[in-house]
Amino acid sequence: MTDWLEVERGDAPLVVAFPHGGTDFPAELTQAFVSPWLARKDADWWIDDLYRFARDLGATTIRMRLSRSVIDCNRDPSGVSLYPGQTTTGLCPTETFDGEPLYPCGDPDDAEIARRRADYFDPYHKALARELARLRERYGQVVLYDAHSIRSHVPRLFAGELPQFNIGTNGRTTCAPALVDAVTAICAASGHSHILDGRFRGGWTTRHYGRPADGIHAIQMELAMRGYMAEPDQAGPDNWPSPIDTPPAIRPILHKILEACLAFAKGMT
Repeated sequence: MTDWLEVERGDAPLVVAFPHGGTDFPAELTQAFVSPWLARKDADWWIDDLYRFARDLGATTIRMRLSRSVIDCNRDPSGVSLYPGQTTTGLCPTETFDGEPLYPCGDPDDAEIARRRADYFDPYHKALARELARLRERYGQVVLYDAHSIRSHVPRLFAGELPQFNIGTNGRTTCAPALVDAVTAICAASGHSHILDGRFRGGWTTRHYGRPADGIHAIQMELAMRGYMAEPDQAGPDNWPSPIDTPPAIRPILHKILEACLAFAKGMT
């Protein structure tokens, strides 16, 4: 396995993926960006730490260690927008969520994008597909939980304050209704705000792998970061990222959600 991709195998029918938690850069790109801070600004900060209990549940975890500014493993590799008509970033982002340019002297060209896809995107998804196939062969059914987080306020991407829990199933097509209902019920009972298939309906990972009829049930969870870390009014190099809360307030809720995913998968076998 490459040093930028971390796969920890479990034996339960659950895969938890972290495509956006990385902050590293490959050697050839260490000087490519306007600044390392800008290129790390939109990471899903501390997301793997937040879900560290997943391994104790027997889940397989897959973590991309590279910054999403290098390659975004949750975008359509063809370049087609997942959210037509809405602001989003591409396979190799050229700006931050706030619209700040990432490159000082020209964006990656088609050849560079193709290289990064071959070197990083394809191996990540090959590993993810392999783990799903392994568990599906053993159990018949497997849940893919794609774990994400984002700042609560990003005016360029969405208006107002994002709900705490943003469940994505692309219109209830990527997993069975029973799984959608179980996760939604936990979020509703938490006392925090939640929404199903709102601004974040599930990225390429959820839409690509979610095939309930074939035994793969994919669901994306986009968390507002305020649930586990302090968010400054304006994020800058001196105050972002802030540390993860000790303990994170929403971790017990996430524990219940992953337990529900496991109960669903085991109940379907």
